[in-house]
Amino acid sequence: MSFQIVIGISILLIPLVFYGIKFRRYARRQKIMAAPFPESWRAIISKNMELYNHLPQDLKEQLERQTMVFVAEKEFRGFNGVVVTEEMRVTVAVQASLLEIGRRPHFFPKLHTVELYPGAYRAESVSFENGVETKEQSVRLGESWNNGRLVLAWDHVRQGIYNYRDGHSLVLHELAHQLDQEDGIADGAPLLENGGYARFAMVFSEEFRVHQRQSKKRRKTVMDSYGATNPAEFFAVATETFFEKGKSLKKKHPELYDELKKVYNLDPAEWF
Repeated sequence: MSFQIVIGISILLIPLVFYGIKFRRYARRQKIMAAPFPESWRAIISKNMELYNHLPQDLKEQLERQTMVFVAEKEFRGFNGVVVTEEMRVTVAVQASLLEIGRRPHFFPKLHTVELYPGAYRAESVSFENGVETKEQSVRLGESWNNGRLVLAWDHVRQGIYNYRDGHSLVLHELAHQLDQEDGIADGAPLLENGGYARFAMVFSEEFRVHQRQSKKRRKTVMDSYGATNPAEFFAVATETFFEKGKSLKKKHPELYDELKKVYNLDPAEWF
């Protein structure tokens, strides 16, 4: 058999292998979602995620199914003395799944590992300017990386649970970054299932500029001032607010709310 024929056959086999992997993954996920949802998990969610108790029944069931897949596919690791528990896995997974129950679920394909610290932790960042490398230590509560890591301070995850209408959720914030990064760029523009990028860009750009002006003047806003940092942080903060203070966001920023409604295909303001 000639070298050219071997190469030709190999090229033809590549898509077959690819679709075979996709089919096996789909079949595995369907099997996971067909299993009964653990009652112990439902008790954890009902206690730790008040929003769950307000969801329509069909969304509750979808949320439970996707939570099982997230727990099965992601590795959870504890640091600085954290022993990962069932409560930790389920609490993180259900909030992550909330972002995709109205979308076609991709289960955060770039995310492989969830790292949990007991509280705020120190991390090193490296920057380059004029060819000079600079290393800095900073205290952080969470990080979302394109290399497959999600880092969370567990005490702040719990804080977001107990104050579920304060507009702050560390898990929703960092997983919004994961959605934003699916196209490889953290720019505050996630992949939109039904198009509409021009409208999205126009509304978000204007809302971001307004938020920056308000934050600079120290005016009280429905969204946290951290969203004024850059477009990526604005999208993450807007996502937190959308789910936790949906009615207020809809009243104060109706166009922004409508765009987020299209992004997530959900309407949280109607759940309460």
